[in-house]
Amino acid sequence: MEATVETTTTAKAGKYLTFILGDEYYGIPVLKVREIIRLVPITLVPQMPEFIKGVVNLRGKIIPVVDLRLRFQLPNVQDTERTCIVVVQVAMAGRNHTAMGLIVDAVEEVINIAPGDIEETPDFGTKLDTEYLLGMAKVKGKVKALLDIDRVIAADALSHVTQS
Repeated sequence: MEATVETTTTAKAGKYLTFILGDEYYGIPVLKVREIIRLVPITLVPQMPEFIKGVVNLRGKIIPVVDLRLRFQLPNVQDTERTCIVVVQVAMAGRNHTAMGLIVDAVEEVINIAPGDIEETPDFGTKLDTEYLLGMAKVKGKVKALLDIDRVIAADALSHVTQS
């Protein structure tokens, strides 16, 4: 059993872009990140779930924007000068990769996380869905939740946003 855990954490090791939502720290694999842009005006799209803020025009390409605070059911806060949009490439079910924007409170840094610094996601019980977590990283005395951004973003609620 121990070899399985070691193999899994080794596969998850690597470079992550870390960011902040409130007082919590998160990381996404840097290979999923396309760019980081300042917060720009977002065009609202009617009848979308609350966490889908709308779309932005990024150099001629329309990009859906998700507020990760609302997606994770965190309290909404006032945007600051550090609030930004992280543009990621996500795999949508039955489609190629799609660019999506994620509103975060602040980008922290790009770090290299070693296999020994990653632990499997704890078992919180049967009522909580933790499938969107790759694991928990221990970095500089803080715990950072490593996100499987494809699972966070590619939910059924988002599938109709990226339809052509």
